[in-house]
Amino acid sequence: MSLFGKVEADVEIKAPAEKFHELFSRRPHHISNVCPDKIQGCALHEGDWGNEGSVIYWDYVHDGQAKVVKEKIEAIDDTNKLVTLKVIEGDLLQEYKSFKIIVQATPKGEGSLVHWSFEYEKLKEDVLEPKTLLQFAIDASKDIDAHLTA
Repeated sequence: MSLFGKVEADVEIKAPAEKFHELFSRRPHHISNVCPDKIQGCALHEGDWGNEGSVIYWDYVHDGQAKVVKEKIEAIDDTNKLVTLKVIEGDLLQEYKSFKIIVQATPKGEGSLVHWSFEYEKLKEDVLEPKTLLQFAIDASKDIDAHLTA
């Protein structure tokens, strides 16, 4: 069994890809206002909002437990509406040696398609794939969509 893995999911939203990308890449600190049941806080630890190399600290609730994660923005691709984040500290690193989050919003009809991809290396073989975390991202995308189209 490989310790390396990748899980992916798509979610269709009504909001334009540009609006979703703008919120996720440039104003992630607003997301805690959009889905406070999932994300309690988002703070900038280094750099500037919306800039590659910046470090963001999140407080969130996953599987009924309060958790934290610190992520470094590795890439923001405005042309393809894609953001790549690398987990550098937090609860995820208790089970994963490395964890990368890639989110891309692509125009589709009147709305868009949000593609989530988690690339990871487990610390041990018995660590589960992060499928519940992927569902968390899908649910947060739906909350963001409801906010952007309200």
